[in-house]
Amino acid sequence: MTEFVTFEEGRLACDVVGDGPLVVLSHGIGTSRRDYRHLVPLLVEAGYRVVNTDLRGHGESSLGWPSVTRKAAISRTDVAGDLLSVIRYFGGPAVIVGHSLSGGAATIAAAEAPELVAAIVEINPFTKTQRLDMRALFTVPRYRHGLMRLMGTLLLGSPRLWRRYLDFAYPTKPADYTDYLDDLMRTLRAPGRWAEFMKTGKTTPADAEAALPGVHRPALVIMGAADPDYPDPKAEGMAIVSAMPMGIGKVAVVDNGGHYPHAQFGDRVAELIIPFLRRHGAGQLEPARHAG
Repeated sequence: MTEFVTFEEGRLACDVVGDGPLVVLSHGIGTSRRDYRHLVPLLVEAGYRVVNTDLRGHGESSLGWPSVTRKAAISRTDVAGDLLSVIRYFGGPAVIVGHSLSGGAATIAAAEAPELVAAIVEINPFTKTQRLDMRALFTVPRYRHGLMRLMGTLLLGSPRLWRRYLDFAYPTKPADYTDYLDDLMRTLRAPGRWAEFMKTGKTTPADAEAALPGVHRPALVIMGAADPDYPDPKAEGMAIVSAMPMGIGKVAVVDNGGHYPHAQFGDRVAELIIPFLRRHGAGQLEPARHAG
């Protein structure tokens, strides 16, 4: 059953299941918390209390949240603030697992409030500012085709291209993919939902990139080897970790994983996350290390 956490600015929808140290999940743009449907049961079975949230404006969360940018946009800083509010509400600290845009948000949350964030997991994150790789456009077909669909979606506001992007971003598809995608597209056709999705394209990861040197909590960056959003997914993950203080982060790669490896291969992603949680979860929280 959906639970709602109400703040002055709006209302976030979430599922709350399990007992144990707190783990907060946050999905990427244009989807919903259902992206984690195959991962949540495995985290609960491993002994964690999981709060799986819909982004502001997405899924069942309310529309029209005010942005720190003071324009009709959804930034990583906005989402980071929402996640910290959720952690306070449920009694943190917590580990944040953030996908795509929410990976960048997890970076900001960890840098801003280390007393609330025990560790972060970033799955295929947009944490560094992206630059068009002209060479890869001609030499990496996966990157070219994915970029055309994604940029077409954001520039043209096309639900058809978004569906085509998602089909491409799942090199292999879970058994329930068709039902999941049909339900997602119905949600995006509901009044106001597509406009909220479009707000995510009006910001960049610059705020998250600037926060990387200030992360002093353990970080795990999980990349799908076949993610079409990056010319070299592993290199993207390594660049994120390299911008953090030395020894804070590590990178893991999921073979044949696209942009949604947690939805494709919940078991394989759980095998990476659960040992990380046992080493660095809220129950293992140590005082934050500060630079200087």
